[in-house]
Amino acid sequence: MLNIRISDMLSKLQQLSSVKEVEQTQCVIIKAGLFNHPLVMSKIISFLSLSPLGSLVYAQAIFEETAMNNPFVCNTMIRAYTKSVFPIKAIYLYNFMHHKDIKSDHFTYPSVLKACARVLWCNEEDMKCSRLVACKGAEIHCRLFRLGLDQDCFIQTSLVYLYSKCGFLGLARRVFDEMTEKTIYSWNVMISAYDQINDFDSADSLIESMPGKNVVSWNMLIARYVRLGKIEDARAVFFEEMPERDAVSWNSMIAGYIQIGDYAGALALFREMELANVEATDITLISVLGACAETGALEIGRNIHLSLKQREYKIEGYLSNALVDMYAKCGHLNLAWEVFTGLKMKHISCWNAMIVGLAVHGYCEEALRLFSTMETSVDGAQPNRVTFIGVLIACSHKGSVDEGRKFFNHMVNEYKIMPDIKHYGCMVDLLSRCGLLEEAHHMIKTMPFEANSVLWRTLLGACRVHHHVDLAEESIQQLSKLEPLRDGDYVLLSNVYAEAQRWNDVERVRSEMIDSGVPKKPGSSHIGTK
Repeated sequence: MLNIRISDMLSKLQQLSSVKEVEQTQCVIIKAGLFNHPLVMSKIISFLSLSPLGSLVYAQAIFEETAMNNPFVCNTMIRAYTKSVFPIKAIYLYNFMHHKDIKSDHFTYPSVLKACARVLWCNEEDMKCSRLVACKGAEIHCRLFRLGLDQDCFIQTSLVYLYSKCGFLGLARRVFDEMTEKTIYSWNVMISAYDQINDFDSADSLIESMPGKNVVSWNMLIARYVRLGKIEDARAVFFEEMPERDAVSWNSMIAGYIQIGDYAGALALFREMELANVEATDITLISVLGACAETGALEIGRNIHLSLKQREYKIEGYLSNALVDMYAKCGHLNLAWEVFTGLKMKHISCWNAMIVGLAVHGYCEEALRLFSTMETSVDGAQPNRVTFIGVLIACSHKGSVDEGRKFFNHMVNEYKIMPDIKHYGCMVDLLSRCGLLEEAHHMIKTMPFEANSVLWRTLLGACRVHHHVDLAEESIQQLSKLEPLRDGDYVLLSNVYAEAQRWNDVERVRSEMIDSGVPKKPGSSHIGTK
Protein backbone atom coordinates (compact mmCIF):
# COMPACT_ATOMS: atom_id res chain seq x y z
CA MET A 1 0.00 0.00 0.00
CA LEU A 2 1.30 3.44 -0.92
CA ASN A 3 2.11 5.81 1.92
CA ILE A 4 0.65 9.19 0.95
CA ARG A 5 -0.26 12.02 3.28
CA ILE A 6 -3.87 13.20 3.11
CA SER A 7 -2.77 16.82 2.81
CA ASP A 8 -0.62 16.00 -0.24
CA MET A 9 -3.47 14.12 -1.89
CA LEU A 10 -5.95 16.94 -1.22
CA SER A 11 -3.49 19.43 -2.68
CA LYS A 12 -3.17 17.28 -5.82
CA LEU A 13 -6.97 17.00 -6.14
CA GLN A 14 -7.26 20.78 -6.04
CA GLN A 15 -5.32 20.92 -9.33
CA LEU A 16 -7.46 18.45 -11.32
CA SER A 17 -8.23 19.70 -14.81
CA SER A 18 -9.58 16.70 -16.76
CA VAL A 19 -11.36 13.36 -16.45
CA LYS A 20 -8.16 11.65 -17.58
CA GLU A 21 -6.32 13.11 -14.59
CA VAL A 22 -9.08 11.83 -12.29
CA GLU A 23 -8.69 8.31 -13.71
CA GLN A 24 -4.94 8.42 -13.10
CA THR A 25 -5.35 9.84 -9.60
CA GLN A 26 -8.04 7.30 -8.74
CA CYS A 27 -5.54 4.47 -9.25
CA VAL A 28 -3.18 6.11 -6.76
CA ILE A 29 -6.04 6.66 -4.28
CA ILE A 30 -7.06 2.98 -4.41
CA LYS A 31 -3.45 1.82 -3.91
CA ALA A 32 -3.08 4.21 -0.96
CA GLY A 33 -6.28 2.84 0.63
CA LEU A 34 -8.00 6.24 0.53
CA PHE A 35 -10.95 5.34 -1.67
CA ASN A 36 -13.50 5.72 1.14
CA HIS A 37 -11.83 8.72 2.79
CA PRO A 38 -14.65 11.32 2.94
CA LEU A 39 -12.49 14.38 2.14
CA VAL A 40 -10.67 12.68 -0.74
CA MET A 41 -13.85 11.33 -2.33
CA SER A 42 -15.73 14.59 -1.85
CA LYS A 43 -12.99 16.48 -3.73
CA ILE A 44 -13.08 14.02 -6.66
CA ILE A 45 -16.88 13.94 -6.87
CA SER A 46 -17.06 17.73 -6.54
CA PHE A 47 -14.72 18.20 -9.52
CA LEU A 48 -16.41 15.55 -11.69
CA SER A 49 -19.96 16.66 -11.00
CA LEU A 50 -19.66 20.45 -10.95
CA SER A 51 -16.71 21.36 -13.20
CA PRO A 52 -17.34 21.91 -16.94
CA LEU A 53 -14.29 19.69 -17.46
CA GLY A 54 -15.71 16.84 -15.37
CA SER A 55 -18.31 14.15 -16.03
CA LEU A 56 -21.57 13.71 -14.13
CA VAL A 57 -21.77 10.08 -15.29
CA TYR A 58 -18.32 9.34 -13.83
CA ALA A 59 -19.20 11.23 -10.63
CA GLN A 60 -22.36 9.16 -10.25
CA ALA A 61 -20.44 5.91 -10.80
CA ILE A 62 -17.87 6.78 -8.11
CA PHE A 63 -20.58 8.04 -5.74
CA GLU A 64 -22.48 4.75 -6.04
CA GLU A 65 -19.31 2.81 -5.20
CA THR A 66 -18.88 4.71 -1.92
CA ALA A 67 -20.93 4.22 1.23
CA MET A 68 -23.13 7.15 0.02
CA ASN A 69 -23.52 8.38 3.58
CA ASN A 70 -21.33 11.50 3.55
CA PRO A 71 -23.60 14.58 3.82
CA PHE A 72 -21.14 16.84 1.94
CA VAL A 73 -20.84 14.38 -0.95
CA CYS A 74 -24.61 13.88 -1.06
CA ASN A 75 -25.11 17.67 -1.14
CA THR A 76 -22.58 17.94 -3.97
CA MET A 77 -24.39 15.30 -6.03
CA ILE A 78 -27.78 16.94 -5.33
CA ARG A 79 -26.40 20.27 -6.51
CA ALA A 80 -24.99 18.65 -9.67
CA TYR A 81 -28.23 16.80 -10.48
CA THR A 82 -30.18 20.03 -9.94
CA LYS A 83 -28.09 21.81 -12.58
CA SER A 84 -28.30 18.86 -15.01
CA VAL A 85 -31.08 17.61 -17.30
CA PHE A 86 -31.97 15.08 -14.58
CA PRO A 87 -33.18 17.26 -11.67
CA ILE A 88 -35.51 14.46 -10.54
CA LYS A 89 -32.40 12.54 -9.43
CA ALA A 90 -31.66 15.31 -6.92
CA ILE A 91 -35.06 14.66 -5.33
CA TYR A 92 -34.46 10.89 -5.34
CA LEU A 93 -31.14 11.40 -3.58
CA TYR A 94 -32.70 13.77 -1.05
CA ASN A 95 -35.36 11.11 -0.30
CA PHE A 96 -32.57 8.54 0.07
CA MET A 97 -30.78 10.78 2.59
CA HIS A 98 -33.97 11.18 4.60
CA HIS A 99 -34.69 7.44 4.50
CA LYS A 100 -31.13 6.56 5.64
CA ASP A 101 -31.06 9.32 8.31
CA ILE A 102 -28.16 11.09 6.59
CA LYS A 103 -28.00 14.59 8.03
CA SER A 104 -29.34 17.32 5.75
CA ASP A 105 -28.42 20.94 6.37
CA HIS A 106 -28.74 24.49 5.03
CA PHE A 107 -26.64 23.47 2.00
CA THR A 108 -29.04 20.64 1.08
CA TYR A 109 -32.32 22.50 0.85
CA PRO A 110 -31.67 25.35 -1.61
CA SER A 111 -30.61 22.81 -4.23
CA VAL A 112 -33.48 20.40 -3.53
CA LEU A 113 -36.05 23.19 -3.78
CA LYS A 114 -34.51 24.38 -7.05
CA ALA A 115 -34.57 20.77 -8.29
CA CYS A 116 -38.33 20.64 -7.63
CA ALA A 117 -38.77 23.82 -9.68
CA ARG A 118 -36.62 22.46 -12.50
CA VAL A 119 -38.54 19.16 -12.59
CA LEU A 120 -41.66 21.26 -13.05
CA TRP A 121 -39.98 23.30 -15.81
CA CYS A 122 -38.92 20.11 -17.64
CA ASN A 123 -42.51 18.78 -17.46
CA GLU A 124 -44.49 22.01 -17.71
CA GLU A 125 -47.36 20.41 -19.67
CA ASP A 126 -47.83 17.64 -17.09
CA MET A 127 -50.44 18.75 -14.51
CA LYS A 128 -49.91 15.62 -12.41
CA CYS A 129 -46.21 16.47 -12.20
CA SER A 130 -47.11 20.03 -11.18
CA ARG A 131 -49.23 18.78 -8.27
CA LEU A 132 -46.57 16.29 -7.12
CA VAL A 133 -43.84 18.95 -7.19
CA ALA A 134 -46.01 21.40 -5.26
CA CYS A 135 -46.74 18.71 -2.64
CA LYS A 136 -43.05 17.83 -2.35
CA GLY A 137 -42.17 21.50 -1.94
CA ALA A 138 -44.79 21.92 0.79
CA GLU A 139 -43.48 18.78 2.52
CA ILE A 140 -39.93 20.14 2.48
CA HIS A 141 -41.17 23.53 3.74
CA CYS A 142 -42.80 21.80 6.75
CA ARG A 143 -39.57 19.93 7.46
CA LEU A 144 -37.66 23.22 7.37
CA PHE A 145 -39.89 24.54 10.16
CA ARG A 146 -39.16 21.46 12.27
CA LEU A 147 -35.42 21.80 11.66
CA GLY A 148 -35.41 25.53 12.38
CA LEU A 149 -34.03 26.35 8.92
CA ASP A 150 -37.06 28.26 7.66
CA GLN A 151 -35.41 31.65 8.32
CA ASP A 152 -32.27 30.95 6.24
CA CYS A 153 -32.29 33.62 3.50
CA PHE A 154 -30.94 31.28 0.78
CA ILE A 155 -33.56 28.64 1.62
CA GLN A 156 -36.30 31.29 1.70
CA THR A 157 -35.21 32.56 -1.71
CA SER A 158 -35.38 29.01 -3.09
CA LEU A 159 -38.89 28.68 -1.64
CA VAL A 160 -39.92 31.91 -3.39
CA TYR A 161 -38.51 30.48 -6.63
CA LEU A 162 -40.31 27.13 -6.21
CA TYR A 163 -43.71 28.56 -5.25
CA SER A 164 -43.62 31.03 -8.13
CA LYS A 165 -42.79 28.25 -10.60
CA CYS A 166 -45.69 26.19 -9.22
CA GLY A 167 -48.02 29.13 -9.84
CA PHE A 168 -48.52 29.97 -6.15
CA LEU A 169 -47.46 33.58 -6.43
CA GLY A 170 -49.31 34.56 -3.26
CA LEU A 171 -47.28 32.05 -1.22
CA ALA A 172 -44.09 33.19 -2.95
CA ARG A 173 -44.79 36.81 -2.04
CA ARG A 174 -45.67 35.84 1.54
CA VAL A 175 -42.32 34.06 2.00
CA PHE A 176 -40.55 37.04 0.40
CA ASP A 177 -42.28 39.58 2.68
CA GLU A 178 -41.43 37.50 5.77
CA MET A 179 -37.71 37.43 4.94
CA THR A 180 -35.75 39.35 7.55
CA GLU A 181 -32.70 39.50 5.31
CA LYS A 182 -33.18 39.97 1.58
CA THR A 183 -30.27 39.70 -0.82
CA ILE A 184 -30.34 41.31 -4.27
CA TYR A 185 -30.79 37.76 -5.57
CA SER A 186 -33.98 37.44 -3.45
CA TRP A 187 -35.37 40.66 -4.96
CA ASN A 188 -34.49 39.50 -8.45
CA VAL A 189 -36.27 36.15 -7.98
CA MET A 190 -39.47 37.85 -6.81
CA ILE A 191 -39.35 40.44 -9.60
CA SER A 192 -38.76 37.69 -12.16
CA ALA A 193 -41.80 35.80 -10.81
CA TYR A 194 -44.03 38.82 -11.53
CA ASP A 195 -42.40 39.29 -14.93
CA GLN A 196 -43.20 35.69 -15.89
CA ILE A 197 -46.94 36.32 -15.47
CA ASN A 198 -46.72 39.76 -17.14
CA ASP A 199 -47.57 41.59 -13.89
CA PHE A 200 -45.19 44.41 -14.76
CA ASP A 201 -46.75 46.89 -12.32
CA SER A 202 -45.88 44.67 -9.33
CA ALA A 203 -42.45 43.92 -10.83
CA ASP A 204 -41.68 47.62 -11.40
CA SER A 205 -42.91 48.50 -7.90
CA LEU A 206 -40.38 46.05 -6.45
CA ILE A 207 -37.63 47.37 -8.73
CA GLU A 208 -38.23 50.87 -7.33
CA SER A 209 -38.15 49.53 -3.75
CA MET A 210 -35.05 47.34 -4.01
CA PRO A 211 -31.91 48.74 -2.37
CA GLY A 212 -29.69 48.35 -5.42
CA LYS A 213 -29.45 46.74 -8.84
CA ASN A 214 -26.85 44.36 -10.18
CA VAL A 215 -26.22 42.91 -13.61
CA VAL A 216 -28.90 40.25 -12.97
CA SER A 217 -31.49 43.00 -12.49
CA TRP A 218 -30.60 44.46 -15.88
CA ASN A 219 -30.63 40.97 -17.42
CA MET A 220 -34.19 40.50 -16.20
CA LEU A 221 -35.21 43.68 -17.98
CA ILE A 222 -33.63 42.39 -21.18
CA ALA A 223 -35.40 39.05 -20.70
CA ARG A 224 -38.73 40.89 -20.29
CA TYR A 225 -38.34 42.75 -23.58
CA VAL A 226 -37.13 39.60 -25.32
CA ARG A 227 -40.13 37.61 -24.13
CA LEU A 228 -42.45 40.36 -25.37
CA GLY A 229 -40.68 40.38 -28.75
CA LYS A 230 -39.42 43.95 -28.23
CA ILE A 231 -35.92 43.26 -29.50
CA GLU A 232 -35.09 46.94 -30.13
CA ASP A 233 -35.94 47.84 -26.52
CA ALA A 234 -33.77 44.92 -25.38
CA ARG A 235 -30.92 46.17 -27.58
CA ALA A 236 -31.25 49.67 -26.10
CA VAL A 237 -30.87 48.29 -22.56
CA PHE A 238 -28.03 45.98 -23.61
CA PHE A 239 -25.93 48.43 -25.62
CA GLU A 240 -26.81 51.80 -24.03
CA GLU A 241 -28.15 51.52 -20.47
CA MET A 242 -26.37 48.62 -18.75
CA PRO A 243 -23.29 49.68 -16.77
CA GLU A 244 -21.81 46.18 -17.22
CA ARG A 245 -22.64 43.00 -19.12
CA ASP A 246 -22.00 39.36 -18.33
CA ALA A 247 -22.48 36.11 -20.27
CA VAL A 248 -26.15 35.98 -19.25
CA SER A 249 -26.71 39.41 -20.84
CA TRP A 250 -25.31 38.15 -24.13
CA ASN A 251 -27.30 34.90 -23.78
CA SER A 252 -30.56 36.82 -23.35
CA MET A 253 -29.91 38.92 -26.45
CA ILE A 254 -28.92 35.90 -28.55
CA ALA A 255 -32.08 34.09 -27.36
CA GLY A 256 -34.10 37.17 -28.33
CA TYR A 257 -32.88 37.08 -31.91
CA ILE A 258 -33.64 33.36 -32.10
CA GLN A 259 -37.14 33.93 -30.68
CA ILE A 260 -38.02 36.33 -33.51
CA GLY A 261 -36.46 34.02 -36.10
CA ASP A 262 -33.43 36.22 -36.82
CA TYR A 263 -30.91 33.38 -36.68
CA ALA A 264 -28.31 35.30 -38.69
CA GLY A 265 -28.55 38.13 -36.14
CA ALA A 266 -28.05 35.62 -33.31
CA LEU A 267 -24.92 34.21 -34.95
CA ALA A 268 -23.58 37.73 -35.62
CA LEU A 269 -24.10 38.63 -31.95
CA PHE A 270 -22.29 35.44 -30.93
CA ARG A 271 -19.30 36.55 -33.01
CA GLU A 272 -19.43 39.95 -31.24
CA MET A 273 -19.45 38.11 -27.92
CA GLU A 274 -16.32 36.19 -28.90
CA LEU A 275 -14.59 39.43 -29.98
CA ALA A 276 -15.49 40.96 -26.59
CA ASN A 277 -13.65 38.02 -24.94
CA VAL A 278 -16.74 36.95 -23.00
CA GLU A 279 -16.56 33.23 -22.33
CA ALA A 280 -19.57 31.38 -23.71
CA THR A 281 -21.60 29.31 -21.27
CA ASP A 282 -23.58 26.14 -21.95
CA ILE A 283 -26.66 28.33 -22.44
CA THR A 284 -24.82 30.41 -25.06
CA LEU A 285 -23.70 27.35 -26.97
CA ILE A 286 -27.13 25.71 -26.81
CA SER A 287 -28.74 28.84 -28.31
CA VAL A 288 -26.06 29.22 -30.99
CA LEU A 289 -26.23 25.54 -31.95
CA GLY A 290 -30.01 25.97 -32.25
CA ALA A 291 -29.44 28.88 -34.64
CA CYS A 292 -26.95 26.75 -36.60
CA ALA A 293 -29.56 23.99 -36.86
CA GLU A 294 -32.19 26.38 -38.24
CA THR A 295 -29.87 28.04 -40.78
CA GLY A 296 -27.76 25.03 -41.76
CA ALA A 297 -24.61 26.78 -40.48
CA LEU A 298 -22.80 23.47 -40.08
CA GLU A 299 -19.32 25.00 -40.06
CA ILE A 300 -20.01 27.16 -37.00
CA GLY A 301 -21.61 24.21 -35.21
CA ARG A 302 -18.70 21.90 -36.00
CA ASN A 303 -16.18 24.49 -34.84
CA ILE A 304 -18.00 24.75 -31.52
CA HIS A 305 -17.97 20.97 -31.17
CA LEU A 306 -14.27 20.71 -32.06
CA SER A 307 -13.43 23.47 -29.58
CA LEU A 308 -15.30 21.64 -26.82
CA LYS A 309 -13.48 18.39 -27.57
CA GLN A 310 -10.08 20.09 -27.65
CA ARG A 311 -10.76 21.63 -24.23
CA GLU A 312 -12.08 18.27 -22.94
CA TYR A 313 -15.24 20.17 -22.02
CA LYS A 314 -18.11 18.19 -20.48
CA ILE A 315 -20.57 17.43 -23.31
CA GLU A 316 -23.64 16.30 -21.43
CA GLY A 317 -27.25 17.29 -20.85
CA TYR A 318 -28.85 19.99 -22.99
CA LEU A 319 -25.54 20.79 -24.69
CA SER A 320 -25.26 17.25 -26.06
CA ASN A 321 -28.94 17.41 -27.11
CA ALA A 322 -28.25 20.65 -29.03
CA LEU A 323 -25.28 19.05 -30.82
CA VAL A 324 -27.31 15.98 -31.84
CA ASP A 325 -30.16 18.21 -33.04
CA MET A 326 -27.82 20.52 -34.96
CA TYR A 327 -26.04 17.69 -36.80
CA ALA A 328 -29.33 15.92 -37.54
CA LYS A 329 -31.01 19.04 -38.95
CA CYS A 330 -27.90 19.79 -41.04
CA GLY A 331 -28.18 16.29 -42.53
CA HIS A 332 -24.99 14.89 -40.95
CA LEU A 333 -26.58 11.94 -39.20
CA ASN A 334 -23.24 10.15 -38.80
CA LEU A 335 -21.96 13.01 -36.62
CA ALA A 336 -25.25 13.19 -34.73
CA TRP A 337 -25.03 9.44 -34.09
CA GLU A 338 -21.41 9.79 -32.93
CA VAL A 339 -22.42 12.34 -30.26
CA PHE A 340 -25.54 10.36 -29.33
CA THR A 341 -23.79 7.02 -28.83
CA GLY A 342 -21.00 8.69 -26.85
CA LEU A 343 -23.47 9.73 -24.12
CA LYS A 344 -23.75 7.54 -21.05
CA MET A 345 -26.87 9.35 -19.73
CA LYS A 346 -29.41 10.33 -22.37
CA HIS A 347 -32.26 12.73 -21.65
CA ILE A 348 -35.55 12.23 -23.52
CA SER A 349 -34.86 15.33 -25.65
CA CYS A 350 -31.66 13.68 -26.90
CA TRP A 351 -33.52 10.50 -27.88
CA ASN A 352 -36.13 12.70 -29.58
CA ALA A 353 -33.54 14.65 -31.58
CA MET A 354 -31.99 11.42 -32.89
CA ILE A 355 -35.32 9.67 -33.62
CA VAL A 356 -36.77 12.71 -35.42
CA GLY A 357 -33.49 13.27 -37.30
CA LEU A 358 -33.44 9.68 -38.59
CA ALA A 359 -37.14 9.78 -39.51
CA VAL A 360 -37.00 13.11 -41.36
CA HIS A 361 -34.02 11.96 -43.44
CA GLY A 362 -35.69 8.69 -44.44
CA TYR A 363 -33.93 6.28 -42.07
CA CYS A 364 -37.30 4.96 -40.96
CA GLU A 365 -36.35 1.47 -39.81
CA GLU A 366 -33.44 2.90 -37.81
CA ALA A 367 -35.74 5.47 -36.18
CA LEU A 368 -38.26 2.81 -35.15
CA ARG A 369 -35.51 0.52 -33.85
CA LEU A 370 -34.10 3.38 -31.81
CA PHE A 371 -37.55 4.03 -30.33
CA SER A 372 -37.78 0.37 -29.35
CA THR A 373 -34.31 0.61 -27.75
CA MET A 374 -35.35 3.72 -25.84
CA GLU A 375 -38.40 1.98 -24.35
CA THR A 376 -36.14 -0.67 -22.79
CA SER A 377 -33.16 1.56 -21.96
CA VAL A 378 -31.73 1.87 -18.45
CA ASP A 379 -31.92 5.67 -18.75
CA GLY A 380 -35.58 5.47 -17.80
CA ALA A 381 -36.45 7.96 -20.57
CA GLN A 382 -40.23 8.10 -21.04
CA PRO A 383 -41.52 8.88 -24.56
CA ASN A 384 -43.34 12.21 -24.83
CA ARG A 385 -45.30 14.04 -27.52
CA VAL A 386 -42.20 14.85 -29.58
CA THR A 387 -41.05 11.21 -29.51
CA PHE A 388 -44.26 10.01 -31.12
CA ILE A 389 -44.14 12.77 -33.74
CA GLY A 390 -40.77 11.31 -34.79
CA VAL A 391 -42.14 7.76 -34.75
CA LEU A 392 -45.20 8.70 -36.84
CA ILE A 393 -43.01 10.62 -39.32
CA ALA A 394 -40.94 7.43 -39.71
CA CYS A 395 -44.10 5.39 -40.36
CA SER A 396 -45.30 7.99 -42.89
CA HIS A 397 -42.02 8.07 -44.82
CA LYS A 398 -41.91 4.28 -44.71
CA GLY A 399 -45.50 4.05 -45.92
CA SER A 400 -46.48 1.67 -43.14
CA VAL A 401 -50.12 2.35 -42.25
CA ASP A 402 -50.47 -0.59 -39.84
CA GLU A 403 -47.41 0.48 -37.83
CA GLY A 404 -48.63 4.07 -37.79
CA ARG A 405 -52.01 3.04 -36.39
CA LYS A 406 -50.29 0.77 -33.86
CA PHE A 407 -47.98 3.49 -32.55
CA PHE A 408 -50.79 6.08 -32.52
CA ASN A 409 -52.85 3.77 -30.29
CA HIS A 410 -49.75 2.81 -28.28
CA MET A 411 -49.19 6.50 -27.48
CA VAL A 412 -52.74 6.87 -26.12
CA ASN A 413 -53.24 3.51 -24.40
CA GLU A 414 -49.76 2.83 -23.00
CA TYR A 415 -48.41 6.31 -22.27
CA LYS A 416 -51.72 8.18 -21.79
CA ILE A 417 -50.60 10.93 -24.19
CA MET A 418 -53.57 12.57 -25.86
CA PRO A 419 -52.72 13.30 -29.51
CA ASP A 420 -52.48 16.94 -30.54
CA ILE A 421 -52.87 18.43 -34.00
CA LYS A 422 -49.27 17.51 -34.96
CA HIS A 423 -49.91 13.81 -34.26
CA TYR A 424 -53.12 13.95 -36.30
CA GLY A 425 -51.16 15.77 -39.00
CA CYS A 426 -48.66 12.90 -39.15
CA MET A 427 -51.48 10.35 -39.41
CA VAL A 428 -53.25 12.35 -42.15
CA ASP A 429 -49.95 12.54 -44.03
CA LEU A 430 -49.42 8.78 -43.66
CA LEU A 431 -52.92 7.88 -44.82
CA SER A 432 -52.75 10.39 -47.68
CA ARG A 433 -49.41 9.10 -48.92
CA CYS A 434 -50.82 5.58 -48.98
CA GLY A 435 -53.92 6.60 -50.94
CA LEU A 436 -56.38 6.18 -48.04
CA LEU A 437 -57.92 9.59 -48.66
CA GLU A 438 -61.38 8.79 -47.31
CA GLU A 439 -59.87 7.61 -44.02
CA ALA A 440 -57.63 10.70 -43.88
CA HIS A 441 -60.68 12.89 -44.52
CA HIS A 442 -62.65 11.08 -41.81
CA MET A 443 -59.80 11.63 -39.33
CA ILE A 444 -59.73 15.37 -40.12
CA LYS A 445 -63.50 15.66 -39.67
CA THR A 446 -63.64 13.66 -36.41
CA MET A 447 -60.65 15.21 -34.60
CA PRO A 448 -61.53 16.70 -31.19
CA PHE A 449 -60.44 20.14 -32.44
CA GLU A 450 -60.61 22.29 -35.57
CA ALA A 451 -58.31 21.21 -38.42
CA ASN A 452 -55.73 23.77 -39.52
CA SER A 453 -54.59 24.69 -43.01
CA VAL A 454 -51.66 22.25 -42.90
CA LEU A 455 -53.99 19.24 -42.68
CA TRP A 456 -56.29 20.41 -45.48
CA ARG A 457 -53.29 21.27 -47.66
CA THR A 458 -51.83 17.78 -47.01
CA LEU A 459 -55.10 16.23 -48.17
CA LEU A 460 -55.24 18.53 -51.21
CA GLY A 461 -51.75 17.46 -52.27
CA ALA A 462 -52.73 13.81 -51.94
CA CYS A 463 -55.85 14.43 -54.06
CA ARG A 464 -53.54 15.63 -56.84
CA VAL A 465 -51.48 12.41 -56.62
CA HIS A 466 -54.45 10.04 -56.28
CA HIS A 467 -56.89 11.87 -58.61
CA HIS A 468 -59.69 12.55 -56.11
CA VAL A 469 -61.68 15.55 -57.42
CA ASP A 470 -64.43 15.72 -54.77
CA LEU A 471 -62.06 15.80 -51.80
CA ALA A 472 -59.81 18.29 -53.61
CA GLU A 473 -62.78 20.65 -53.96
CA GLU A 474 -63.71 20.27 -50.28
CA SER A 475 -60.09 20.82 -49.23
CA ILE A 476 -59.98 24.09 -51.19
CA GLN A 477 -63.27 25.24 -49.66
CA GLN A 478 -62.03 24.52 -46.14
CA LEU A 479 -58.67 26.18 -46.83
CA SER A 480 -60.35 29.33 -48.10
CA LYS A 481 -62.26 29.60 -44.81
CA LEU A 482 -59.02 29.46 -42.80
CA GLU A 483 -56.70 31.73 -44.79
CA PRO A 484 -56.24 33.36 -48.21
CA LEU A 485 -55.47 30.75 -50.85
CA ARG A 486 -51.87 30.56 -52.09
CA ASP A 487 -50.67 30.16 -55.66
CA GLY A 488 -49.78 26.52 -54.95
CA ASP A 489 -53.35 25.77 -53.84
CA TYR A 490 -54.80 27.05 -57.11
CA VAL A 491 -52.19 25.16 -59.12
CA LEU A 492 -52.90 21.88 -57.30
CA LEU A 493 -56.67 22.16 -57.87
CA SER A 494 -56.10 23.14 -61.49
CA ASN A 495 -53.91 20.05 -62.00
CA VAL A 496 -56.55 17.81 -60.38
CA TYR A 497 -59.12 19.14 -62.86
CA ALA A 498 -56.69 18.82 -65.78
CA GLU A 499 -56.01 15.16 -65.05
CA ALA A 500 -59.77 14.60 -64.88
CA GLN A 501 -60.02 16.44 -68.25
CA ARG A 502 -62.36 19.05 -66.78
CA TRP A 503 -60.96 21.87 -68.89
CA ASN A 504 -63.70 24.39 -68.10
CA ASP A 505 -62.89 24.05 -64.40
CA VAL A 506 -59.19 24.43 -65.18
CA GLU A 507 -59.91 27.72 -66.93
CA ARG A 508 -62.24 28.83 -64.10
CA VAL A 509 -59.59 28.19 -61.40
CA ARG A 510 -56.92 30.05 -63.37
CA SER A 511 -59.27 33.00 -63.85
CA GLU A 512 -60.11 33.03 -60.13
CA MET A 513 -56.40 33.07 -59.35
CA ILE A 514 -55.85 36.09 -61.62
CA ASP A 515 -58.95 37.89 -60.32
CA SER A 516 -57.80 37.34 -56.72
CA GLY A 517 -54.46 38.96 -57.54
CA VAL A 518 -52.47 35.89 -56.54
CA PRO A 519 -49.24 35.75 -58.60
CA LYS A 520 -47.65 32.43 -59.44
CA LYS A 521 -44.22 32.56 -57.85
CA PRO A 522 -41.31 31.12 -59.80
CA GLY A 523 -39.48 28.18 -58.29
CA SER A 524 -36.31 28.92 -56.38
CA SER A 525 -33.69 27.25 -54.24
CA HIS A 526 -30.99 28.52 -51.95
CA ILE A 527 -27.51 27.36 -51.05
CA GLY A 528 -25.11 28.44 -48.36
CA THR A 529 -21.68 29.78 -49.31
CA LYS A 530 -18.57 30.20 -47.20
